[in-house]
Amino acid sequence: MPRGQKSKLRARAKRWQGRSETKGLGGAQATAAEEENSPSSASPLLGDRSQNLPTAGTRSTPKSPQRAAGVSCADSNEGANSQNEESSDESYCEDPLNEKVVSLVQFLLRKYQEKEPITKADMLKSVIKNKKYQFPEILKRASEHMELAFGIDLKEVDPIRNCYTFVNKLDLTADDMVMDEENTPKTGLLMIVLAVIFKKGNCATEEEVWKVLNLMGVYAGKKHSIYGEPKKVLTQELVQMKYLEYRQVPNSDPPCYEFLWGPRAHVETSKMKVLEFLAKVHDTTPSAFPSCYEEAMKDEEERARARIEARARSSAMATARAKAKPSSSSCPK
Repeated sequence: MPRGQKSKLRARAKRWQGRSETKGLGGAQATAAEEENSPSSASPLLGDRSQNLPTAGTRSTPKSPQRAAGVSCADSNEGANSQNEESSDESYCEDPLNEKVVSLVQFLLRKYQEKEPITKADMLKSVIKNKKYQFPEILKRASEHMELAFGIDLKEVDPIRNCYTFVNKLDLTADDMVMDEENTPKTGLLMIVLAVIFKKGNCATEEEVWKVLNLMGVYAGKKHSIYGEPKKVLTQELVQMKYLEYRQVPNSDPPCYEFLWGPRAHVETSKMKVLEFLAKVHDTTPSAFPSCYEEAMKDEEERARARIEARARSSAMATARAKAKPSSSSCPK
């Protein structure tokens, strides 16, 4: 391997290692906080990363997994860092494992659509083949793509037999999955829109939402390889399913529209879960978005109190019912 390519790969390895260390979060956190306080910027939420997602039925090669969900973290040192980003992307594209990552994503998506069991043996036989020693890294990258593009996590449920299952980002049953007629999950798109709404103060105009989605290569009226016809999905399907509210802005002339979380979104996910999704896309932590994090923490506390109160009411009702029942040991005179 040429010395230049080796140095690029070593640089990329160091970059990955640095991201896993706590001290490496400082720059990303500062950047995310700066972006959070920039009301006019769309790029803090989504940027060039999602344009490189492996899509259903394609053989396209994505860039690095951290850049796979359309969220850019450009900061004040963007010019100084651009050369490093380009070098990292170049080395990733040259990575021979990348083709296996794309193939595994497609394999996992088919398994998800057909609701078939997933085992390590199947993945090795059907996809990994002669790269079995690099299976952990390939699986890690593919899992990140599945999470960021489709909103589903891959979890190992049987470490002995190496069996895996999918867990949706929303707390819903398999019968209620957010999917299209081709059984392709839309949860990733929904999570992105929920994140836009949350970051915009719990209400985002249609223009703000599309500005973000356009950066992902998702356009109104243009069929997307993963999400289908996105305008129909957002303004009709997800509204009918109560995940989103879509309403006209009061007193707007000409009329314009805005999105809010629907009642089902409040039940099946939370602000903290959406913020965790956003933080993963940014390759940082939820606390890197200070105002959103504070609001999400308050929401978690309110949910915890509500659960405690609900349990207390249920316990009180059960006790009252028990006392109201006649004693089984008492006999009529």
